[in-house]
Amino acid sequence: MTKTTPSREFDGAGRLQDDTMGDPAATLARADGVNGVIPAGGMREASIEILARCAAALMLSIFTYAAIRQWLAAPTRITLLLLVVGAFMTLGLSLFARVPIKRDWTPFAFICSVGGTFYFLAVRLSPGVQLIPEVAGASLQLLGIFWQLFAKVSLSRSFGILPANRGVVSRGAYRFVRHPMYFGYFVTDIGFLLANFGIQNVIVYGCQFALQVGRIVREERLLSDDEQYRAYRGKVRFQVIPGVF
Repeated sequence: MTKTTPSREFDGAGRLQDDTMGDPAATLARADGVNGVIPAGGMREASIEILARCAAALMLSIFTYAAIRQWLAAPTRITLLLLVVGAFMTLGLSLFARVPIKRDWTPFAFICSVGGTFYFLAVRLSPGVQLIPEVAGASLQLLGIFWQLFAKVSLSRSFGILPANRGVVSRGAYRFVRHPMYFGYFVTDIGFLLANFGIQNVIVYGCQFALQVGRIVREERLLSDDEQYRAYRGKVRFQVIPGVF
């Protein structure tokens, strides 16, 4: 870790970090810089952040309830239970993510991020055609979940839904590809899809994969403004799959 100032520093990957970034109250107080007075703009941004996270938690809860009901009716459907675990890995942990330095609010980035995150709400939970055995699908899901966990541990709290500059991380999973989280998502989704195949799920996951590519493109564009990220990109060539993409 290379310190730049007493209160702000770059982590081991060159991503800018801030001692108060994880504290909403400190962030708002810092926005004005005068005796902790909170400006109207800061209050508005904080309110939007809180409402967005509450809405995400509500949708995750509704999905979890529906999925668990389906699983209780057919306890052998391990892939359904792991779908819920994957949703919590993707969305649940983002509820506690650090507030970013810079966030991409363009319509394209917003659509890709929201659609690629909340796609599970459109997944058909009832049984479909099993192209591979349930155990094989669950094994792929577990592989993807463990890889996501590895990537999230590498990031600590520097992750979220919208493309944003939360700091440049090059440790852990980020030594191999620049966006390892998406590889974990892909493996997990393929595991569920092949064990619960159907037209609806093919459409949902096809759209989800396209949206994730859009997220990667926007993240690359946003982070390319960061000199530290450009240096990191020169060292780690591939974005998601080593030797392929």
